[in-house]
Amino acid sequence: MKKILYILALTLLLAAVAAGCGSNEAKQDQEPVNLTVSAAASLTDAVKELKNIYENQQNEVTITLNLASSGTLQKQIEEGAPADVFMSASKAKMDALSEKELIVEETRKNIVHNDIVLIAGKESSLTGFDNLAGDQVEKISIGVPESVPAGRYAKEVLISLDLWDKINSKLVLANTVRQVLAYVETGDVDAGLVYSSDTTISDQIKILAAAPSDSHSPIVYPVAVIKSSQYQKEARDFSEFLQSEQAAQVFEKYGFQSI
Repeated sequence: MKKILYILALTLLLAAVAAGCGSNEAKQDQEPVNLTVSAAASLTDAVKELKNIYENQQNEVTITLNLASSGTLQKQIEEGAPADVFMSASKAKMDALSEKELIVEETRKNIVHNDIVLIAGKESSLTGFDNLAGDQVEKISIGVPESVPAGRYAKEVLISLDLWDKINSKLVLANTVRQVLAYVETGDVDAGLVYSSDTTISDQIKILAAAPSDSHSPIVYPVAVIKSSQYQKEARDFSEFLQSEQAAQVFEKYGFQSI
């Protein structure tokens, strides 16, 4: 009887060990999830920090960032480029994907908003929008209005302030809002219009004036999961993380305002 009990106990032990090994092997064989997050260039610093935080919290998930103007990212997604989550600086660019049924509608949320400001080099003698039409200003940079949301908002501001026609010949168009910032930092232009959040990363510029709130469309940043994503659950989880209090603190650190 003792021999039978011994054999039974040994059998159960070996079965448990085998099950544990099988479980470990399954975990080892499981491929880590890599999410491609297409994010507007103006979100660069905030989203890089959020990526690091999230990867530390979710060991099985890695994130690849695709940073460009919202218009460029929109076209990439429309043409089938890999993307799991889209973070846009423009409602219109997200609307375009929505109309083509390329996003998961219930995941679409506005996460932060922003302001447009006029900037110049730190040593500039300019004082505000009134200087732009004067002889002391030769070059002004904004993003390409058709593809860079910050450029479209900048155009709205300049039209509202009756400056667009007066300074059109002075404009230097940039492919991203960060390029506008770089042009001002290097002195390649006398002034530029960027998001308020962009100014938090540079000590080589100064803010001359904030655009009146009624001079441009509301600046909101929507996020959504892309319908073609192979990792719907993980993409949704990351999208929800972007709406958390922890993420809000990071966004605010880089000059964005929580919604």
